[in-house]
Amino acid sequence: MKKWLILIGILVVLLIGGYFVLTFYAVKLIQPRLQTVMGPGFTLEEIKLKTTYLSARGIQYEDPRSKQRFFQAEEIRIYPSILSLLKNSLHIKEFTVLRPSFFFYRSREGHLVGPWVTTKEESEGEEISKGEPKKRGEAVEVQIDRIRIQKGSVDFEDKKVGDPPSQIKLRELDFEIGDIRYPLASFHSPVELNGKMEGKTQEGSITLKGWIDAKTMDMETSLKIRAIEIKTFEPYYRKRVTAEIESGSLDMDSRIAVKEKRLDAPGELDLINLHIKEGGGTVLWIPAKTLVSLLEKKGHQIKAKFHVKGNVENPQFNLQETFLIQVAVSFAQALGIPVKVIGEEVLQGTLKGEKGLVEELKSMERLFKKKREKKR
Repeated sequence: MKKWLILIGILVVLLIGGYFVLTFYAVKLIQPRLQTVMGPGFTLEEIKLKTTYLSARGIQYEDPRSKQRFFQAEEIRIYPSILSLLKNSLHIKEFTVLRPSFFFYRSREGHLVGPWVTTKEESEGEEISKGEPKKRGEAVEVQIDRIRIQKGSVDFEDKKVGDPPSQIKLRELDFEIGDIRYPLASFHSPVELNGKMEGKTQEGSITLKGWIDAKTMDMETSLKIRAIEIKTFEPYYRKRVTAEIESGSLDMDSRIAVKEKRLDAPGELDLINLHIKEGGGTVLWIPAKTLVSLLEKKGHQIKAKFHVKGNVENPQFNLQETFLIQVAVSFAQALGIPVKVIGEEVLQGTLKGEKGLVEELKSMERLFKKKREKKR
C-alpha cells in the first residue's frame, strides 16, 4: 500500500510539472503575436513570461496624429491553453485587463473617436482586403474562452449634443464576455457588466447581463440603472426642457433586444426626489408651473414607461428623440393627464382647468402631424 501511494505521488508531481512546462512554451508563442497586432500608437513597458500566463504591463495607446491618449492599462494577462500546441489554432483560456482606462468622444458631426474605433477609410480598406486572394496562407483561428476587464473606467465626451458637451464617467467597471472566436462565428456569447456612474453630488450603479452575437451584433440583455443623477443627462434633454430641473435621480429597468439591426427596448423609469424650479419654461412640453404642483401631490416621485422600437441603421430613426417622446407621454399620463398615443403621434391631450397644458399638448400634436405629412 505504501509503495502505491509513493507511485501515485510521483505521477502527480510529473503531471503538474509537465503542465507548467507545456503552458510556459504555449505562452512563449503568444508573445510575438501580441507585439505584431499592437501596431502604431501602442506602447508597453514590459512583457514577462510567468509560469502560466503572459504579462504585459504599462500598456497605453496614443493616437499617432492627434497625440491624444485613448487607452492605458496597468496590466494585461493572457492565459493560453496547452492544446494550442497540438493544432493550428490559438486557444486562450482567459484574457484579463487590469485597471484599464478608456477615452472616447463623439465629434460635432457624429463621428465616434477612440481606441479600436474603425474609421470609414479603414472599413473600406478592410472590405477591399477581404475581396483579395489570401497571399499569406489561411488565417490562424483564435478562440478566447473569457475576456475580463477588472476595475476599469470609461470617459465619454459627446460634442454632438452642443455646448457644453455631455460628460459620461463610468468607474469601477467589471466586464466579462465569453466564447469569442476569430474568424467571427455567429453564436450567443454571455456578457455581464457592473459599474458605477459619477454624478455631481452622488454616484449611481449600472448592471447589464445577457448575451451578444459578435458577428451579427444581435443581442438580448437586461439593463438596470440605480440612483443616477438626472442632471447627468441634461445635454440630451435640454432642447426639450426649458425649465430648470433642480434635483432628482432615476432608476431604470429595461430589456434591450437587437435582431437584424432592429431595436426593441421596453422599460420603465422611476424618477425620485424630482424638483423643478418654479417659474417659466416647460419640461417635456409640460409647463413647469403645472408640473411643480402635480409633483408635490405625487411626493416628487413618478414612474414613466417606454417602449422604443426602430431600425438602428435607418437615418430617420432618432433614438434620443423617440425615447424622450415616449417618456413625455407616459410622464403626462402618470401625472393624471390623459394622452392617447398611437406610435409616435400624440392625437389628443386634455386637462380641465389647465389651459396652458392643453395648448402645449396640442402643439405637440401639430408637430407630429407636420412630420407625418412630410413623410407622405
